Amino acid sequence: MSQTTEQINRSDIGDILENSLNGHRPGPEDCLRLLESDDVHLMGLVSGHLTRKQFGKKVSFVNNIILNYTNVCITDCKFCAFYRSPGSDDAYTLSLDQIESRVKTAWDMFKIRQVLIQGGHNPNLKIEYYENAFKMIRQKFPEVGVHGLSASEIDMISRIEKSSTKEVLSRLKESGLQSIPGAGAEILVDSVKDVISPKKISSTDWIRIMDEAHSLDIPASATMMYGHVENNDDIVDHFFKIVKLQEKTSGFMAFIPWNFEPNNTLMQEEKLVEYGTGGTQLLKMIAISRLVFNGLIPHIQSSWLTNGVGMAQLALQYGANDFGGTLIGEEVVSCTGSRSTELTGKLIVDAIHQIGYQAEERDNFYNSIALL
Repeated sequence: MSQTTEQINRSDIGDILENSLNGHRPGPEDCLRLLESDDVHLMGLVSGHLTRKQFGKKVSFVNNIILNYTNVCITDCKFCAFYRSPGSDDAYTLSLDQIESRVKTAWDMFKIRQVLIQGGHNPNLKIEYYENAFKMIRQKFPEVGVHGLSASEIDMISRIEKSSTKEVLSRLKESGLQSIPGAGAEILVDSVKDVISPKKISSTDWIRIMDEAHSLDIPASATMMYGHVENNDDIVDHFFKIVKLQEKTSGFMAFIPWNFEPNNTLMQEEKLVEYGTGGTQLLKMIAISRLVFNGLIPHIQSSWLTNGVGMAQLALQYGANDFGGTLIGEEVVSCTGSRSTELTGKLIVDAIHQIGYQAEERDNFYNSIALL
């Protein structure tokens, strides 16, 4: 690190990076300075060092499928190219038999360890639909973890059932829900949400539902979708709302920053956002995520889905330690036409080996299954 030390001494963010190396996480003002700095390479050197200190040169991934169980949605988010209104010709909802068939095929072919269950806000689905699906997966495929339903989907179920979100979470946990993805956060600032997803839950509700999940011992991921109408102050707010909750609950296992992909979305049509933010911004967001959450949220995901495998390899050297999951049958990002969204375990392992790291298959709780 001696050459790096010299660079740190010369950098306009050197004091922040030095504090990070000494175990002091950046505060909100420091985070804003990092976002405004162009010294992305130096941030990456420091965040990469902190990551290797914790994980060595080991990168985890999970063999999974994303099960988009319905595309029917009444939330009409401007950033989404996937949803269809109720009654649309190409609207669908999977039956229990179809869900079983997809999970069985994925288990037989790929030995998946997790099914990530996400869909639209479908007003026709009662809680029993989810309970029956989760029970079936856990009974018939006990080695496959159920990682499912965003906070906003849980809010939708609670409104349909006229029940509290905590009661919904409790029932879903009893039927087999094991962990919750971070979707629905976008940017946890309501002035941003009012533009991109005015019908979706507020920032306060997202935090509250995650707090309730953690209180029921349901761990979760946290996410950030950046690169649309937010500014740097909004990003700082988002980071530190998650910091505050994590300091209280320790319920987040991972953080996943990913860039908004505008193709085929209403936001592109309305010229709110015409193109994505690109690779340099991804590396900056990965590095800052590691610095902000170091010692607080252990795992930072490489965000290959919206940026591709090559960028994910770089992200692993800028502070990420987890590749995320394999994807077979994903439908949401693929609706933007941005890239192929199919990736098998072998391709992930090869990508990790190419940069001189060791691959570790994990389950949905980040427990090691095998070193590859």
